[in-house]
Amino acid sequence: MSSDLLDQKRNELLGLRENSKIGGGAARIEKHHAQGKYTARERVERLLDPGSFIEFDQFVVHQCTSFGMEKNKYLGDGVVTGLGEINGQKVALYSQDFTCWGGALGAAHAKKICKIMDFALENRIPIIGMNDSGGARIQEGVESLAGYADIFYRNVLCSGVIPQISLIMGPCAGGAVYSPAITDFVFMVDKTSYMFVTGPDVIKTVTHEEVTKEDLGGATTHNEKSGVAQFKCADEDETFERVRELLTYIPASNYRDQVSKESTDSVFRENGKLKEIIPANPKKPYDMKEVIVDIVDDGNFLEVHKDFAKNIVVGFASIGGIKIGIVANQPQILAGVLDIDSSRKAARFVRYCDAFDIPLLTLVDVPGFLPGVTQEYGGIITHGSKLLYAYAEATVPMITLITRKAYGGAYDVMASKHIKADINLAYPTAEIAVMGAEGAVNIVFRKELQGLEGAAFDEKKASLVADYEKKFSNPYRAAEVGYVDSVILPEETRKSIYEYFCVLKDKKVSLPPRKHGNIQL
Repeated sequence: MSSDLLDQKRNELLGLRENSKIGGGAARIEKHHAQGKYTARERVERLLDPGSFIEFDQFVVHQCTSFGMEKNKYLGDGVVTGLGEINGQKVALYSQDFTCWGGALGAAHAKKICKIMDFALENRIPIIGMNDSGGARIQEGVESLAGYADIFYRNVLCSGVIPQISLIMGPCAGGAVYSPAITDFVFMVDKTSYMFVTGPDVIKTVTHEEVTKEDLGGATTHNEKSGVAQFKCADEDETFERVRELLTYIPASNYRDQVSKESTDSVFRENGKLKEIIPANPKKPYDMKEVIVDIVDDGNFLEVHKDFAKNIVVGFASIGGIKIGIVANQPQILAGVLDIDSSRKAARFVRYCDAFDIPLLTLVDVPGFLPGVTQEYGGIITHGSKLLYAYAEATVPMITLITRKAYGGAYDVMASKHIKADINLAYPTAEIAVMGAEGAVNIVFRKELQGLEGAAFDEKKASLVADYEKKFSNPYRAAEVGYVDSVILPEETRKSIYEYFCVLKDKKVSLPPRKHGNIQL
């Protein structure tokens, strides 16, 4: 082959590469930037370690000939796919290009996504999807719908095997929403990303309700009300930072052993602050996050689902370099009571940690399940049992610490010894009982209190309450029968938890053979 022909072929390749990088063209890119959004390729560059991106299928185009589509083609077909590294960890990813048909998904577009998902699953590395699409490509009809189903199927195959992370960087509507919904973590950008099955116009036509895109499916809505998203970020750059942080706490797959997280924070550091945080009065609120931050390495706690069901806290941290998941009741919100949303939130998090062999620390201060007609009609029985099921099914190392109250069925559900938590600890201030002393006295001693009035009633009831508290509102009754393994001082918390996790590092549990359990969906 002559040098001229080689040069011609080389220039042709370089030209195609450059052409693939401009997506829908300069005008559309400029409009995209004006909305405060990066392009698909810029997102890839900003998320990945510099120089680590290896692109797949750069020259793919659709084969549709309907509605004049044969005259309208973009190299890459509106989605950038490939491999890269984040913090040195290999990842697979795709990034939809809104400048090409509004990021609409067609057959070729879907095949590119499926190809990179298959690669991620086969090589046991995380898959990250950056969604910015108006939905299915109408011109391609059922082939677009088939493309979505092909992606959904792979989402299910990947579930529990490799981490799946969805970044909603713009619109995500119609059938497109179900792929992120199956993934493990959904990030949304405030004011610029939306998710909904049907948009405001359709809703107005069908139900006559008027609602804005932001109120219907914006980042605030899905982080605070629906719980569809786990993270709300101020802008795209913050989104990339949070993803990078998340990946420091989770393994690349369920096949990989955990790698210790570097920390210079001594595991023998005393938690003196905890003596002051938890009030002696069991009715007085406190912030459980302060307890968490004082226990974990360097005070670093990555909270997940921060804005949803705030009466329970979940997230990732490390203790002595051991990466863990944390579930904690939040006495500051609704007294830390368990309800429908908090049960769903915690159950999903527990199941994620169990799927990827991330040890669990549960901090308990729970007065029970939230009573009321709304909760009962909403299915608190079913939703509460999801958390019970998740803990009982988990085989990872589990340590439970009762900081104060643990009442009724909520005591059982919050990783009690009876559903196979490995180590159950309690502070001396812990109260483990069917219910609070006052409520118990009203029921148990109802007849003895009948007929008494005024000072006589108050004196008798106070005496009965004090006696009940002495007998039951402490951790020692449970410790006597082995339901609490050890009563520890607050200042010993970090050291004790670290030592127990070290003992549990080689834990192996086999569940009965079965196809799968029937969790109460």
